[in-house]
Amino acid sequence: MVGNRPQFVKSGPVSVALREAGIDELIVHTGQHYDRELSEVFFEELGLGEPAYRLEARTRDVDAMQPGIAAALAGEQPDSVLVFGDTNSTLAGARAAAEAGVPLAHVEAGLRSRDWSMPEEHARVEVDRLAALLFCPDERSAAVLRGEGVSGRIEVVGDVMADACFTLAPIARDRSGALQRFEVRPSQYCVSTVHRDANVAEPRLTRIVGGLNRLDETIVFPAHPRTREALAGHRLGPHIVLTEPLGYLDLAALASQARVVLTDSGGLQKEAYWYGVPCVTMRPSTEWIDTVELGANTLVDDDPDRLVAAVRDARMPEDRPLLYGDGRAAGRLADALARLFGR
Repeated sequence: MVGNRPQFVKSGPVSVALREAGIDELIVHTGQHYDRELSEVFFEELGLGEPAYRLEARTRDVDAMQPGIAAALAGEQPDSVLVFGDTNSTLAGARAAAEAGVPLAHVEAGLRSRDWSMPEEHARVEVDRLAALLFCPDERSAAVLRGEGVSGRIEVVGDVMADACFTLAPIARDRSGALQRFEVRPSQYCVSTVHRDANVAEPRLTRIVGGLNRLDETIVFPAHPRTREALAGHRLGPHIVLTEPLGYLDLAALASQARVVLTDSGGLQKEAYWYGVPCVTMRPSTEWIDTVELGANTLVDDDPDRLVAAVRDARMPEDRPLLYGDGRAAGRLADALARLFGR
């Protein structure tokens, strides 16, 4: 079950591992993201299999997505439903699976920010309570699930996004012409993304833009369509290069060679760590707590002063332990599913 950019990235290595394990996969694309640069381009760039179902929901509404998912489940009678992360597509897939009585497997289980103002936090908890099989990126998330008393089986497999990142980042740097296109040099620019509902609403967006405008480095800013619309009434500094959403390879090439990544994306926080690029997160909390504890990621909320100071002082720690897996999570996930099916 996929519906937005991070899920397309995560599903790539999983699809490969499932095929190698002899497990048939049918991809259901909810259509939560339908802009080409947020959806179709990922199937092209990452070599993902053609979805068996394109629901074309063109909405983030969970209730609107569920009937199409339910119809796909009724028609296919799958052994399991696999959902990724914490989006509305994830929640719609989990609820549809529960109603159909199909065992649910959740990738990225056990993550918690403890920020109940985020709809993603509510989705994580609900999906984990519904899941029969919970794939955790690390022992911290597994401990969270044990503490919550979930009924499903907990498997620590690592983060499948790391599998994609470790494989594709070198390819992206070799193939992408994004740095030349935006006329930037390695380690001499920043990359920024802002897409969460809270951050594209006022007054937070004005405060974030104020902080970005005070920076004196080039900022490449690929903007989600919703963000671009919200920015229409704002004056951006000449050092901010606003652009359309980028494909995975272009964004990976840019982010992996930036001096600093500024974001509110959970996925990009992890990717920045794996790239060895310091991150400044424009949120009051994060589910990727380890990156903050190690000093690789700084939470600044929407405070312009903290944003400017964090970018100025951004450094990666000298000791950078491997976090969230070793790039072989998808294989472990497929093995666990094979055991579930008795193969």
